[in-house]
Amino acid sequence: MSKREQQKKIKEQKQAAAEQRDRAKKIGLKVFTFAIAPALLVLVLYTLFTQGPTYSPVEISDSDHIRGTAENSVTIVVYADFQCPACATEHQAMTQLWPRIRDRAQLIFRHYPITTQHPNSWTASLYAEAASRQNSFWEMHDYLFATQPIWAGMDNVEGEFDSYALELNLDIDQLHADIESEEVISKIRNDQRGGNSAGVRSTPAVFINGRLLANPSRARILEVVNEQYETIGD
Repeated sequence: MSKREQQKKIKEQKQAAAEQRDRAKKIGLKVFTFAIAPALLVLVLYTLFTQGPTYSPVEISDSDHIRGTAENSVTIVVYADFQCPACATEHQAMTQLWPRIRDRAQLIFRHYPITTQHPNSWTASLYAEAASRQNSFWEMHDYLFATQPIWAGMDNVEGEFDSYALELNLDIDQLHADIESEEVISKIRNDQRGGNSAGVRSTPAVFINGRLLANPSRARILEVVNEQYETIGD
């Protein structure tokens, strides 16, 4: 084979390879257009339309977990993570303070698990939210914070949380079914989304009548609750 013929053959091989690559791109584009793109669109639309409503710290919804009566004029909204040590401290302060403010305030808990720092926080929220389906949210809420040092470092917390549910006389089969339900999962996600919109960046985030407290200590909470109560009363 002459040199010219060799060059011609190499050129033809390159052209054939280029045409093959072009055909592969066209096929890939068709696959994306007719198969993958519609699937992605369905996923996006599903995500958008299955997101529930979110509420600001000055709003109260039927799905909120509330301590106190609606007639009380001061609203305390707490965004918290069950595995967060600072949230456990805030919970202890609120528990000690509650008898002194229960006649003027209502307390609302909203989920804000920060799983990048606290890997068990999402599961804890699932158990607390599922317990609410058996009218035991606050009991599980208090139990999870009280036992936080026990389960915070566990690799698998489900068995531990099941034992708490049994001690609270909950129906375990129903609890597990509720944990996997879209309603429970959406409630936690919507609380998070609402917290993001409200400017929550860390936990605990305590809002009193819509005002975010920089230092939610027991003394500070009491001070602001009394201020708001007196202001509204005037």
